[in-house]
Amino acid sequence: MKFDRFKLLRWGQLVGQHSCRAWLSVQTWLRDTFLAAAAWVENALSPMRRQAAAGDLTRLRQDLLTESQLSWHYLVLVVGSCIIATLGLLANSAAVIIGGMLIAPLMLPIRGAALGILEADRILIRASMLALIAGSLLAVAISALLGAVTGVAQFGSEVLARTQPTLLDLGIAITAGALAGVAKVEPKLSSTVAGTAIAVALMPPICVVGLWLGQGNLALSRGALLLYLTNLFGITLACMVAFVLFGYSMVRRARRPLGITLIFTTLLIIPLGASTVQLLQQNQLEASVKTALLDRTLTFQRVTLVDMDVNWLTTPPEISLTVRASEPITPKQVELLEQFLVQEMRRLYKLTFFVSQVEEVISNPHD
Repeated sequence: MKFDRFKLLRWGQLVGQHSCRAWLSVQTWLRDTFLAAAAWVENALSPMRRQAAAGDLTRLRQDLLTESQLSWHYLVLVVGSCIIATLGLLANSAAVIIGGMLIAPLMLPIRGAALGILEADRILIRASMLALIAGSLLAVAISALLGAVTGVAQFGSEVLARTQPTLLDLGIAITAGALAGVAKVEPKLSSTVAGTAIAVALMPPICVVGLWLGQGNLALSRGALLLYLTNLFGITLACMVAFVLFGYSMVRRARRPLGITLIFTTLLIIPLGASTVQLLQQNQLEASVKTALLDRTLTFQRVTLVDMDVNWLTTPPEISLTVRASEPITPKQVELLEQFLVQEMRRLYKLTFFVSQVEEVISNPHD
């Protein structure tokens, strides 16, 4: 028995050593692969690259350092944009949320951090990270406080939509971040800053983190935090590439920080990919449920379906059905429909009907 235990312990040590070596090999392969990818991108885009003058680089660094400072102006914009965005989220108003996006200043220190990482400029990196961290934590605190004060028990679709980021969000962040970087070095494109601020939506996700933390829901707050980090790394990487292409950083110096930033950004693909697959599966299930209800139940032969919405965050999932009907729908019919879905879909769903009565009105021929 002792011999068997010794063999088992020795086998476990060997497995641990081989696993450690395998992980180190994977890390080395990832580093070499991304550095090679960065070199390939550099060669492919070399015809587009230009060389900025030394005075232009100094001026850009100074501008970004000024923008990235943790000042009263910056904090006022953070507080204002956070309040507007949070109230818009609570009111489920897309227009108000967009207003909060427009004045959010979080894009500014991210651009400063991008150039600071490229140039190994500790002063610029320190100022940018301080402003970004302080602004983010302040936004989380304000949104959590507003959520607690208003006492909203159930959040709307605008909040829920920011708890399940996908690969599409990473693509949006990279594209908008590239435009933000180009707009900084090309004065003719400065008008795109407002549009990119709306596209990447930095403030609403961090406000959603605060709202869910205020309710003690760590799972959904992590989803919103993932969206915020996706935007953060996507913008940083795209700005770095833009600065390199426009000659504001030496290619040889930029290769390593670009590769490291690319690694961290690529690691986000794992949870984003899983979320994307889950979202596609949910869309397929919604389509199957809708088809089953419309084509295979008597109830839906007598009503008109106006809208269907599924809340996948509850257990069981809640399906809200807005219908028009000339006759009322009874609780017994709803129960039978739920049993039907269990038989067809092998899963329990909670159905809620919002019925709009249809009344037939005709003219009186005796008048």
